[in-house]
Amino acid sequence: MDISGVQMTQFATAKDGVKLGYDVVGEGAAVMLVHGFASDRKQNWKNPGWYDTLTGAGYKVIAMDNRGHGESDKPYDPASYSHEIMADDVLTVLDAAGIGETLLMGYSMGGYISMSLLLRHPERFTKVVIAGVGASYLDIDAAEGAVADPQRRSAVADALLVDDPSTITNKTARDFRAFADQAGKDRRALAACMRGSRDVFSSEQLARSERPVLVVCGEKDVLTGPPGPLAAAFGHGRAVTVPNRDHMTAVGDKVYKAAVLDFFKE
Repeated sequence: MDISGVQMTQFATAKDGVKLGYDVVGEGAAVMLVHGFASDRKQNWKNPGWYDTLTGAGYKVIAMDNRGHGESDKPYDPASYSHEIMADDVLTVLDAAGIGETLLMGYSMGGYISMSLLLRHPERFTKVVIAGVGASYLDIDAAEGAVADPQRRSAVADALLVDDPSTITNKTARDFRAFADQAGKDRRALAACMRGSRDVFSSEQLARSERPVLVVCGEKDVLTGPPGPLAAAFGHGRAVTVPNRDHMTAVGDKVYKAAVLDFFKE
């Protein structure tokens, strides 16, 4: 913090030179937070009350802006946005913050990145919360608006770049474009991020994970489908459904927060 008590953004540098903005708040066991697509650390975590919830429970929060988002650099090359690269960014921030082993929570795209971290670097993470990712990860037809399918991701990327958003016919793509416009996002960077390559892990790979995993989805989330099938795919997974919430409104819900605190305390 500066002398006025305002939280100052810290920066780490990724292997390819991209600057990554992040916060470190509180004291105690570390919790690394990874936000979703077209969001940032403040929208996804600070504003919905997660900083206060976690620090109030005695945790140290490390929350970053993914590349292409928030105060981090915004490359326009889709090759800069593979999940492996973005997972490495999380490790870069943790190393810069002096954090070895940590709890981990990711939402939506951050949940996909968290799965990549869990399977590639399990030694760094004691427990993992994968939120805003559900059955559609395993079966694209499990959710009507799922964006895991390459064609649907392409539709979202195209929608972010069109001059006239009234021409967008795909509802999911239209919603992402509206969200980006309302928040004044760099749509070119977001389109590149959406076109980046994605990890696809098999059920067999997920089952080999030895870390406890909590999967959380909103009951009305048409992007994810229910959390149960994905939780069951992990070796030590459990599921929580947030009643009457969709992909956007589940983020700050008290049921979600209570489930995470209980999971971390066990």
